[in-house]
Amino acid sequence: MKPTRQAPAKPSSDAPRRLQRAPAPAASAPEGVRLSKIMVERGMCNRRDADALIARGDVFVDGKCINELGTRISPDAVITLGEGVKLRPMPTPPVPEKPTADGVRLSKVMAQRGMCSRREADALIERGWVFVDGQRVNELGTRISPDATVTLDKRGEAKQAERVTIVLHKPMSFVSAQPEDGHQAAVTLVTPDRLFGGGTFSRDHLKGLAPAGRLDIDSTGLLILTQDGRIARQLIGDDSTVEKEYLVRVAGGLSDEGLALLNHGLSLDGKVLRPATVRWQNEDQLSFILKEGRKRQIRRMCELVGLKVIGLKRVRIGKVVLADLPVGQWRYLRPNERF
Repeated sequence: MKPTRQAPAKPSSDAPRRLQRAPAPAASAPEGVRLSKIMVERGMCNRRDADALIARGDVFVDGKCINELGTRISPDAVITLGEGVKLRPMPTPPVPEKPTADGVRLSKVMAQRGMCSRREADALIERGWVFVDGQRVNELGTRISPDATVTLDKRGEAKQAERVTIVLHKPMSFVSAQPEDGHQAAVTLVTPDRLFGGGTFSRDHLKGLAPAGRLDIDSTGLLILTQDGRIARQLIGDDSTVEKEYLVRVAGGLSDEGLALLNHGLSLDGKVLRPATVRWQNEDQLSFILKEGRKRQIRRMCELVGLKVIGLKRVRIGKVVLADLPVGQWRYLRPNERF
């Protein structure tokens, strides 16, 4: 049955404002974490301002006024400020200096241009397979002009072509990266008997194979693992605009205003989210298309509009789709596939 769509409740005039909810951090001591520290970590204010607000009784934790300095709270508690409280803007981080006249490291330039990762760049440079403005470079740490022409010789290009990218249908209870809390890493599923759709498996394809993005332990669907730093940067680089599509089964009421907020207008950890495309897929399922991947982003977005996520499945990354790939099986990225 489709969740009941309800108009959002109007807040009372004396209700606290500036609701901010943070993701649960690593396990804390039973007594909790200092309230002022959490306020700083969430980007609400600096430590001195936090203490001043607490002392004045202008801070509420899960709706309860807190006015005692040093109070410890649960790391995922809801923190709000009293009506009319204004915060000073947080200082803007310093702008990185431009490269000096000595230039920029060649490996950094290669990574920024999406040619490979820095580690891969160093390996190519050491082998003498990199040219800068037509001149062979084989010394690590070499600095070049940021606008220099960088190319690879045929051996370098061939080495890049050998790197594989794997499309995996991750089941629930598997983690994307390193094993944790008794749960296996998704890469352990890349075995010959789980290969789907043809191809020749080689143990060399496991060397340096890493996930290009995360998929939560309690989520299923498309996960990309790759040896190619170019693809990793394309999918998870800070400037990545590759779409990720999810089917999300939800419970709870969602108003038209709530749906509009899911598309654009929500913030997590004090940072405004990029515009998304969210629509009803069927009676109890939403389709989310995102261009970013914050930790547990969809689940936290749904919480902010009163929804609970029952199931979450990623079905597309860029132009690569999950399609009929069975759960727990994998295939090689096809030569004609592009993200």
